[in-house]
Amino acid sequence: MVTQTKVSLDRIEEFIKDDHHGKPSSYDNRSGTEEHPMASMEIVAGEYSWEADNILKKIKFTLRIDSKVTIMKGHKVAVCGTVGSGKSSLLCAIMGEIPRVSGAETAVVGSRAYVPQSAWIQTGTIQDNVLFGKAMDKALYDEVLQACALDKDVELWAYGDMTVVGERGTNLSGGQKQRIQLARALYSDADVYLLDDPFSAVDAHTGAHLFKVQYRCAICNTYLSS
Repeated sequence: MVTQTKVSLDRIEEFIKDDHHGKPSSYDNRSGTEEHPMASMEIVAGEYSWEADNILKKIKFTLRIDSKVTIMKGHKVAVCGTVGSGKSSLLCAIMGEIPRVSGAETAVVGSRAYVPQSAWIQTGTIQDNVLFGKAMDKALYDEVLQACALDKDVELWAYGDMTVVGERGTNLSGGQKQRIQLARALYSDADVYLLDDPFSAVDAHTGAHLFKVQYRCAICNTYLSS
C-alpha cells in the first residue's frame, strides 16, 4: 500500500512540475472578438507540436493551421478526416493542451466542455457522473437526460439514476458511457463544446437524436474513410 501511494505521489509531482502546465492556456473570456462580436472562437494560423520543447529532436507530429477560422455562436462545426489526420489534435490545440510552436493563441469566448473519444466514467452513480460535483438543478438535469437519450435507460434501471456503475463503467454499454459523458458536458452549461467522435458508439437513430441538441457552439470530430 505504501509503495503504491509513493508511486502515485511521484506521478502527481511529475505532472505538476511539467513545464507545459506553466504555460497560458488558450482560454479567453472576452465577449466575442474585436472583428466578430458574435464569435465563439477564433483559431489563427500557427503550428502546434507535442514535442515543441525539444525543437532539436525529430518532431513526430505537427499540427499546422494555414488560415484563420472564426466560429460564430450557435454554430455546429464538423471536422472530418481520415485516421491520423489531426482531428483530435485540433481539439487539444484549442484547449491549450498541445504546446504552440508558432502563431497566436486561439481565442475561446467563455467556458469549454470536452468530450473525449474514449469515455471516462468514474465509480459512483449515474447521477454523480452527470453532475460531476455541481449542484443539482432538477429542470436542467431532466432536460440533459432527455437530450442525451438517457431518460429511457434511467427508467429501465432498477435504481434509476442512482444505479452504481463500476470502475470505468464496466457494467455499461459503449453507447451508454458515451451518452453519460456527453450529459456531463451539457450539464456543465459551457459556452463551447468540443466533441471527439461522439457518435461512434451509438446507433444511427440515437446519433440523429444527439445531433439535434442545441449547443451554444460545438466543434465535432468525425472519421472519414479514405
